Amino acid sequence: MLFTSFKNHWARQTSQPMPNTDPALDLEFLDWGLIDYEIALEKQLELVQKLQTYPENKSGYLVFCSHPEVVTTGRQTKPEDIFSWSGKVIEISRGGRATYHGPSQIVIYPILNLKNPRKHRGPQEIRGYIRDLEAALIRTLKHFDISAEGRSLQQKPNNQDLAEETGVWVHNRKVASIGIAVKKWICFHGVALNLEQDPKAFLGLNPCGFKSSTMISVEEILGQKPDLQKFKNILKTHLIEIL
Repeated sequence: MLFTSFKNHWARQTSQPMPNTDPALDLEFLDWGLIDYEIALEKQLELVQKLQTYPENKSGYLVFCSHPEVVTTGRQTKPEDIFSWSGKVIEISRGGRATYHGPSQIVIYPILNLKNPRKHRGPQEIRGYIRDLEAALIRTLKHFDISAEGRSLQQKPNNQDLAEETGVWVHNRKVASIGIAVKKWICFHGVALNLEQDPKAFLGLNPCGFKSSTMISVEEILGQKPDLQKFKNILKTHLIEIL
């Protein structure tokens, strides 16, 4: 299988906290490796509860992980989003429509108290927080000479309604999807970035309402597999800078 080595690499990752390089941020970094989606969601909710119970003790958490193949449906999912996907489907509380998660991705779950102002962003700015996530991904991709853009609340051509085309795009191809949930101003869920090429990803569905051919991976853009640990380190650095 094309992604056996990638899965094995994720499986070898430990769930120990990664070093916090900036104590002033008071963010705890966790790498959960390859983890079932349901287990990761349960662990996210546990961290959300901790922030709600003891908000004065910590600004939040930043989680990196990956999931076995699964499709999740957000609050805006439409019947036509899933038409021939034969794998597991999980309904969740995040925003957005149906999308795919798999071991070829890096999934990022920032769990933060949005009441706390951070960096240049004031408190309780959900849209600003989404743009911050896009900006961190854009800076990371730029390090690999990939020019990308965020599309928070873009206007669709010939449509008077605003469409929440969140995520990060390289020209007309989408390389990362964003879907968050907020519970008493604690955000969770987050970002799925397509790192390696996966011919089975997004088959049988319209991810985020787009054709599956809209999705692209970093590997496809570069023409070679990126180094996983290097990519994660650079991504972590830019998330620290912005969040």
